Amino acid sequence: MDHTLLTEASQLPPHFDQLLTRLHQAGIQFVPASGRPLYTLTEMFAASAAELAFVSDNGAVVAAHDQVIDTTLLATAAYQDMVRHTLAHTDGIPMLCAVSGAIAPTESAEYDDVFREFYHQLDYVADLGNEIADVDKVTVYLPQGDSQRVYDEVLAPRYGDDYSVSVSGDVWIDLMPRGVDKGHGLRVLGEHLGIAPSEMLAIGDNYNDAEMLQTVGYSYVVANANRGVRQYAKYATASNEDYGVSQVIEAVLAAHNE
Repeated sequence: MDHTLLTEASQLPPHFDQLLTRLHQAGIQFVPASGRPLYTLTEMFAASAAELAFVSDNGAVVAAHDQVIDTTLLATAAYQDMVRHTLAHTDGIPMLCAVSGAIAPTESAEYDDVFREFYHQLDYVADLGNEIADVDKVTVYLPQGDSQRVYDEVLAPRYGDDYSVSVSGDVWIDLMPRGVDKGHGLRVLGEHLGIAPSEMLAIGDNYNDAEMLQTVGYSYVVANANRGVRQYAKYATASNEDYGVSQVIEAVLAAHNE
């Protein structure tokens, strides 16, 4: 979604609703796959949500046609340790991504506008390290833009062997149950819908897209993709600012109609 489908102003490409209608009419399933939670994605695509499938929270929650079909949660002890370790060893702000909404530490409220762009349902608590909830992901916001360093030096060494840890842009790192990623989400969705991964097409831009790009038969990166991610894709399209996703969809529809 971000930096792939959405522009840098966080807007969908022009006339994208019409493309969604054409995909639906052609019998082609469109799937927003994002680190964003399900409730935010369904709000973003409110007019067509019932026709769409979603891979949300980087694969931890998968839904199709208004039905949640798969949810993978973190153990309470695991996410509490992630919160405490992040607070003790980084300048990052940990957030709990629960099925019903996100939970952030009270002292981080100064970043409320940033958080609510991605997490439309958000609460604050004084002691996040002892919070109890149905948590499917811990996300860490790095205001200094040093997500790769924090990943390399702090979070991956501690959690990389037992959990899925991925960098999502310059300011976010996501920690999820082991084996959970966008590729996992697409495989679960494919089993539910009867669509083989070899029949799927995916477009991405960052490291949290790597597994997804390796899962599908047709993998694309946008021109603005992180250089390290390009190795996982077979094809390339224009940047998000030049509506590269729309260009690929138009090509798919043209081939379908031949």
